[in-house]
Amino acid sequence: MREVRASRGQGRSPSRTGTLDLSRVMLLVYVLAALELACLFMQFSVMPYLSRRLGLDSAAFSYQQTIFGVLQLLGGPVFGRFADQRGARAAFTLSFLASSALYLLLAAACSPALPGVPLLFASRLPGALMHTLPAAQMAITDLSAPEERPAALGRLGLCFGVGVIFGSLLGGTLSSTCGIQCPVIVALVVSLLGAVLSLTCIPTSTKGASAHAQAALPGKPKASVFDLKAITCLLLQPGVLPVFLVKVICGFPSGLFMVMFSLISMDFFQLEAAQAGYLMSFFGVLQMVFQGLVIGRLSSRFSEGALLRASVLAFSVVGLAMALMANVFHLCLLMPGLVFSLCALNVVTDSMLTNAVSASDTGTMLGLCASVQPLTRTLGPTLGGLLYHRFGVPVFGHVQLAVNFLVLLVLWRQPVPPKMDKAW
Repeated sequence: MREVRASRGQGRSPSRTGTLDLSRVMLLVYVLAALELACLFMQFSVMPYLSRRLGLDSAAFSYQQTIFGVLQLLGGPVFGRFADQRGARAAFTLSFLASSALYLLLAAACSPALPGVPLLFASRLPGALMHTLPAAQMAITDLSAPEERPAALGRLGLCFGVGVIFGSLLGGTLSSTCGIQCPVIVALVVSLLGAVLSLTCIPTSTKGASAHAQAALPGKPKASVFDLKAITCLLLQPGVLPVFLVKVICGFPSGLFMVMFSLISMDFFQLEAAQAGYLMSFFGVLQMVFQGLVIGRLSSRFSEGALLRASVLAFSVVGLAMALMANVFHLCLLMPGLVFSLCALNVVTDSMLTNAVSASDTGTMLGLCASVQPLTRTLGPTLGGLLYHRFGVPVFGHVQLAVNFLVLLVLWRQPVPPKMDKAW
């Protein structure tokens, strides 16, 4: 495909042609994000059952989750820097190739003729470079105007919902009917297809493609991909660190619950693989509705600061309900509030943080944002497993209520500026 900006200087109606090219690239980015997320949730749906089949206990399952989280935590900011410097095409292609390597190793771990446990742990290693969603967020950020950014990023929620629904359903159904290796092989084929599409159809760079794109700071030296000082300096820019801390602290308690959900669904709710897949599909439908349709409309009517406080308040209420939860029906009742909180927190904070940095640093900033979930997966299995085994499921609700209520008090006394992009 041509560079996104090439059409603007050629042919008739260059502005119209440029707009069409931008729309096509954004549509392809959404499709690639949905494919990657579907593969990821196919993997999530079979991992606990594969671990059990290989004779691993809950502690060993937590260790591999921790390894995956550490690798993504370390790789996220570096991948974001790589995306800023090498462009969207290289970022998408690298991420899908890393995903293909992970699913290949995971498929080998399913074979009785091969050493399953070492291959299972080795399959976590490519996770350091699996960051298709941050790459998609960077491309969408580059291609959209600041005032349209929350809605554009919110539409990625539709991709997330499609990934959760189809990935969970396919993972549970295929593993039950065709064997546990089948969904992994399907994920491998889809990831290879995504790598081919990225290499042939994604433009080399999306920087500056939008007419509203912020210019990079003049005279700013080009730092290395592995320059950690340049990465961490972004957090010290005006207004960035408080919002980033809110993103980390408020999402951590619910992240603990989600990390432990595969074990909770088996032990506490007594669900089979297919049933857990149906529940995750319901989660995906809610994700599509809230992030794809609701958050964008709310962002046009309310300030980002107001939406941020609303998400923290909703987290607190959901935490109270989670502490009283006793069965799957209760979980289904509180899940809409949980999904709204997660969607609003992630979309609003991502928009505020990318508006606070120059266009040349949006990938790095989104890489830092993408490290929040790996941080939860790093600390979550150990901390969540300890809390779950000692206090049971209600403890996750108690922690979520306490943490978010304290953050809400701080935000109420010292509100976050509603439009951080004004600082730029």
